[in-house]
Amino acid sequence: MKDFLRVILLFKMAEVKVYDVVEKAAKTGKVDKGVNEVTKAVERGVAKLVAVAKDVDPKELTQHLSILCEEKGIKFVEVDSREKLGISVGINRPAAAVAVIEEGEAKLDSLK
Repeated sequence: MKDFLRVILLFKMAEVKVYDVVEKAAKTGKVDKGVNEVTKAVERGVAKLVAVAKDVDPKELTQHLSILCEEKGIKFVEVDSREKLGISVGINRPAAAVAVIEEGEAKLDSLK
């Protein structure tokens, strides 16, 4: 049971890091928000990190992004909430997907 709780805690800590990186990049670098903008950034090869919310419904809206990121060699992470992703990027709306274009002071290396 302890191992299970440890794994859950590690996942939560990793999500917090993602939100922190996105927030710093939004304040000091450049980010694209929304599925269409993120898709364009990935296809152009300018995205350095793509974060997608797990609670997107229907899933088909974002499922292509993981495949595109793998093809282009771009870091791809999933986070638990569209609401939190929107807040971290500085908008008052839920965000299904966010791409970090210029990291600014954010440290992308801190994410695995």
